[in-house]
Amino acid sequence: MIEAVGLTKRYGAKTAVEDLSFQVRPGAVTGFLGPNGSGKSTTMRMILGLDRPTSGHVTVGGHGFRQLPNAPRLVGALLDARAVHGGRTARSHLLALAQLAGIPERRVDEVLGVVGLQDVARRRTKGFSLGMGQRLGIAAALLGDPQVLLFDEPVNGLDPEGILWVRNLMKALAAEGRTVFVSSHLMSEMAQTAEHLIVIGRGRLMADMSVKDFIAANSAGFARVRTPQDAPEQREKLTAALTEAGGYVMPERDGALRVTGLPLPRISDLAHGAGVRLWELSPHQASLEEAYMRMTQSAVDYRSTEDERAGLMQPLPPGSAPPAPAVPEVPAEAWYVPPPPPPAPTPAPEAAADGPAADAPDAAVPSTERRIEDAR
Repeated sequence: MIEAVGLTKRYGAKTAVEDLSFQVRPGAVTGFLGPNGSGKSTTMRMILGLDRPTSGHVTVGGHGFRQLPNAPRLVGALLDARAVHGGRTARSHLLALAQLAGIPERRVDEVLGVVGLQDVARRRTKGFSLGMGQRLGIAAALLGDPQVLLFDEPVNGLDPEGILWVRNLMKALAAEGRTVFVSSHLMSEMAQTAEHLIVIGRGRLMADMSVKDFIAANSAGFARVRTPQDAPEQREKLTAALTEAGGYVMPERDGALRVTGLPLPRISDLAHGAGVRLWELSPHQASLEEAYMRMTQSAVDYRSTEDERAGLMQPLPPGSAPPAPAVPEVPAEAWYVPPPPPPAPTPAPEAAADGPAADAPDAAVPSTERRIEDAR
């Protein structure tokens, strides 16, 4: 198990990690998420003893990494797949690591087979693609058959077959009772691989919960409802019925309705009662990516603000105005909850018969001359 308590790391005036506490338990794949610059890599380096915490501490199996006897046999890690001497072959690289840790030579060939590099074992690593480098880094992490494994972006550069292989490998390692800690920016992969999540933003802990609970806490499901396209009056009738029943209705670009605040059976009953035929009534739950974006949107340090098409557009003819930017009618995020309908307007009281007319500007708002005269 990995345990961090009050972990803080400062580089001069920059605080990379601040008062971070969490546990990574064995038997499950734990995802480590956060925007760029949030402190994920710094945290992993402190776990592995590569960086010394400014305050707090982190332990692996109850001991600091530097106090572990023969740490490579207990902890395996992939932090940078490019940290390999390009003049060495894949086999000689792993063999050097094995000899430093007292690992038998036969284990080198075993892990080369596990990661699928046995056919290129005697090729120099400077000719490896990014995906082959990732496989070699994973082989180095598995070399000592450790109980604790840390992977930083393990699927970078891998093809779909390689991504599927890594996903199954992580699950299999966790199923054997190992502690598996994986950092990644691919939310779709984390949704299929991780069971638990630790999310940080600007060095602080933002969430420590299961994937299911994380999505539920940071998103709102909705129902998509579609009526016949050639009968707009039915769409309007259904919208009025759903709103009257307390639901929030928002139109989508394709003509469907996005409904929150009402369960599907209630929507079906209301449509039936209103005499509206439904072409679609389906539930939709937010993805991990959408829930993650909602939670971390305030913790993102690097945002693109310039026009992505700048420099690609043809100059406009003299005297012509630039086209107005396209504004989406409805946000695409499934977690978006439409605002409640505005309250009904309150009728204004009738003005007295001898009062000033509503459309008399001199009576309602003093003129400039009158305001100057009053100021005197």
